[in-house]
Amino acid sequence: MNLANGLTLTRIFLIPIYLLFFYSTLEKRIVYAGIVLIVSGITDMLDGYVARKYNMVTKLGTVLDPIADKLTTFAVLASFTSYELISPWILIVLGIKELALIVGGGILYCSDDKKVIPANKFGKVATVSFYIAIISVILSLHQTAINTLFYITIFFHLLAFLNYLSIFKGVMADKDEA
Repeated sequence: MNLANGLTLTRIFLIPIYLLFFYSTLEKRIVYAGIVLIVSGITDMLDGYVARKYNMVTKLGTVLDPIADKLTTFAVLASFTSYELISPWILIVLGIKELALIVGGGILYCSDDKKVIPANKFGKVATVSFYIAIISVILSLHQTAINTLFYITIFFHLLAFLNYLSIFKGVMADKDEA
């Protein structure tokens, strides 16, 4: 296990810590949970940077990174929805998108050549927009600002989804030709 993969695993281990803080009875539980998310976001940026800079890109890391992203996304959206901090439709739209990516990624990974589509600029922009929208909730910004940031997040997530769908179709077409 290299450093980049260790950082990705750290993000996965931060999810239950986030949930413990979020659902605790602490007075500033949302702030503490938010700090854990910020650490997770920084770790997300670091794992990719370290992997690329020090040539630590591995198949395991390429698989674990989106899993960590999706688990974090689901945990945050479900917890925010459960306390009515965001509208349930946000969880539904982003949840369906994430499930579709999991299914598509699983199909590619379970194929003969164990193909994995790495994160790209569309997915990274979607992730950054997600963290910004989440931070707006943690900071208790005006509801109009929060809603606007989530609309932007959904736009970027759907754009990323369409990009990944295009790549998926290309990979599947190449398989059919082979």
